[in-house]
Amino acid sequence: MQNTSSNSNSPSPLEKNASQNSPLGAGGKVVLGFSGGLDTTFCVKYLTEDKGYEVHSIIVNTGGFSEEELQKIEAHAYCLGVKTHTTVDAVKGYYDRIIKYLVFGNVLKNNTYPLSVSAERLVQALHIAEHAKKLNADAVAHGSTGAGNDQVRFDMVFHIMIPDVEIITPIRDLKLSREEEIAYLKKKGVEMNFEKAAYSINKGLWGTSVGGKETLNSKGMLPEEAWPTQVTKEGSEEVKLRVHCIAQHGT
Repeated sequence: MQNTSSNSNSPSPLEKNASQNSPLGAGGKVVLGFSGGLDTTFCVKYLTEDKGYEVHSIIVNTGGFSEEELQKIEAHAYCLGVKTHTTVDAVKGYYDRIIKYLVFGNVLKNNTYPLSVSAERLVQALHIAEHAKKLNADAVAHGSTGAGNDQVRFDMVFHIMIPDVEIITPIRDLKLSREEEIAYLKKKGVEMNFEKAAYSINKGLWGTSVGGKETLNSKGMLPEEAWPTQVTKEGSEEVKLRVHCIAQHGT
């Protein structure tokens, strides 16, 4: 588990980038979309300890977490210092409202890629917005970086559903790398699997995606250990042969 003892001498990310200013004062109520991963773990420590906000975390399960995993994520959130943590089971609604239509239509980006993450983010953002309304929050926060489309998906829904609620995006606004987040959390005394945290993993009902330094360009391949579950039989000639046969013969 995590040791959340704070090191008051640790440098704040604001020392690196002092441009992130918010009209929200200390004690402001913030609803944070929380997965328990590196980015949202950073957000809790930064928003509670560096900014002095009252953080209420929420995880919207779209099929990627077991009950045991959800319990561990809740414990992790409280150890980090959130005021409350809420778990939403959105699996059935996610399937009924979105997934079944993607299946019926055989919807694939470029006829190749299932629209898993993008579909999940809309459902998650809607539930987070409703939670922010319920708690009468001053702000809503998410852990998106400035590198992908998740930031647009969350921001778009929040601007439509809760237009008067401030949106806080620490990772994006502070322009932090994953290595910088890890260094910050270590200084804060947080204990987690930082080797795994070097990769961004998204699991859901409609698929799993993994991002890391190897995916920033098309030159590298993700290592086996980056995936949440094993994807190959290491050293297996049988697997390599079957992949080759499928590619050549389509059977």
